Amino acid sequence: MASDHERLRALKAFDGTKAGVKGLVDAGVTAVPSIFHHPPEPLPVDAERHHFAIPVIDLAGAERAELVAQLKAAAETVGFFQVVNHGVPEGLLAEMLAAVRSFIEEPAEAKAPYYTRDFGRRVRYQSNFDLFQSPAANWRDSLYMEMAPDPPAPEEIPPACRGVAPEYVRLVRELYRALLGLLSEALGLRRGYLEQDAACLDGLNFAGHYYPACPEPHLTLGTTRHSDPSFLTVLLQDAVGGLQVLVDGKKWVEVPPVSGALVVNVGDFLQLVSNDRFKSVEHRVVASGVGPRISVACFFRTSGAAASTRVLRPIVTGGESEARYRSTTVEELLRHYRAKGLDGTSALQHFKL
Repeated sequence: MASDHERLRALKAFDGTKAGVKGLVDAGVTAVPSIFHHPPEPLPVDAERHHFAIPVIDLAGAERAELVAQLKAAAETVGFFQVVNHGVPEGLLAEMLAAVRSFIEEPAEAKAPYYTRDFGRRVRYQSNFDLFQSPAANWRDSLYMEMAPDPPAPEEIPPACRGVAPEYVRLVRELYRALLGLLSEALGLRRGYLEQDAACLDGLNFAGHYYPACPEPHLTLGTTRHSDPSFLTVLLQDAVGGLQVLVDGKKWVEVPPVSGALVVNVGDFLQLVSNDRFKSVEHRVVASGVGPRISVACFFRTSGAAASTRVLRPIVTGGESEARYRSTTVEELLRHYRAKGLDGTSALQHFKL
């Protein structure tokens, strides 16, 4: 077992390469370094998915009232669903995945100028945002871009992503606006409530994740179990798979790749604002000997200067007697989330009444 001093030295050495996990793989590692070792997972995996399936909702296949009912059922139970006929062309989905892969697979020296741990920068390439906080590192590299409300200038976006990311984000934002309207009605509120009164539409953080094939996948994870610091997260995943959701706190269920679909999950912000009616459920990505796995997550949350003044407060409806969370700012919740890292606990517990 490495001492804390030895582990910190190993983390700094890894971070100093600015080459990420992809750099380790390119160097030909055949064993997973100890900084990536995770303890064994005690909960079972429902590998056959016989007992539970993540719902797939056709946004063009039902009347509005039926769509509201389907989203309500998903948001109140597993907190995850997939959507098809969502308005983002399949060709653009493929282009977005290819662009992220292209950037991460560039030579290390081409990516190095983007490598930073400065959250103030609108474009950041890094491996593990919580590298120095989490108990174990994840087998993953990421490109983060703050795309709303103040997007980076075109020249700030890596050339590989410059031609596709803005249009992809624009269409996903339109999808998000439509989902907010449906979820407002699912809460018994008017269609525009979450967008206008709760101001859920004012920020978007883009995260392109690259999970290289792993020589010892049983020793590590692609992403530790966590819930998202967002109102909603819209995820594009490739065909490799590996995303798993913790159902009823008892077992892991895979979210299988569905051609042309986008995965949507409730985030911590919306669980707080909905006063626990909607569930922000823990999920993870397992490491795999197959890869790379590519995914693109759009986290919808307030960002930038507005985060310090944007207050999250529970909506207490007629059938509820009291709020279950104290009001907090987006900045405070994000600060707590980043300080604790992906440690397997929910950031919301800190704000429970």
